[in-house]
Amino acid sequence: MILLRNLLFYVIFYGGTIAMLLAAVPVIFLAPRKVPPMCDGWSHFHRWCVCRLLGITIREEGVKPEGACLFAFRHESFFEAIDFPTTLRRPVIFAKQELFSIPIWGRAAHIYGVVPVARMDGARALRNMIAQARAHADDGRPLAIFPEGTRVPHGQARKLRSGFAGLYKMIGLPVVPVAVDSGPLYHRGLKRPGTITFRFGEAIPAGLPRAEIEEKVHSAINALN
Repeated sequence: MILLRNLLFYVIFYGGTIAMLLAAVPVIFLAPRKVPPMCDGWSHFHRWCVCRLLGITIREEGVKPEGACLFAFRHESFFEAIDFPTTLRRPVIFAKQELFSIPIWGRAAHIYGVVPVARMDGARALRNMIAQARAHADDGRPLAIFPEGTRVPHGQARKLRSGFAGLYKMIGLPVVPVAVDSGPLYHRGLKRPGTITFRFGEAIPAGLPRAEIEEKVHSAINALN
């Protein structure tokens, strides 16, 4: 049964993704305002496939604030990355600069409001990143980031990227840490039925010292680990 579920998921989700990408090409150039709803629709389609085809239940715990704040997510699999626009309302996502070189995806991401993280490009790139993030926050959009910087296997804990505390300081928004336990079910190989939990921690106010914000976020995002 698990093999059949996975086969259906890979065929339907990735087949649908290809169809959506092809449909997005003319939209990107002719009607860019329609790109964000299409991106949200792709994320909702993925959630539907995860729940209906893989037999995974998604559960949310805690309070999820509305409006501009910085959501710091635990990162265990591609699930939470694709699910951002379903978990949050039109989020501004921080993503690796390299992803913007992907044809079609990169342009769509720029239109949606994804902020490129260029770790090796110095102060100028950092200022540009902060300016983009602040502009979106002024519009009331939530910001979403993986403070660990990469996927971390379930059961392991990794030190937060040094840039997270700097971003927190310069943006000046409260942080909502989010624990996720997608790793055991939604890994690279065979996906399994079960429950994936998003646990939203208490909002952490802006302006805390570096060591304190890192300790609070690290502890909260690993609450389900």
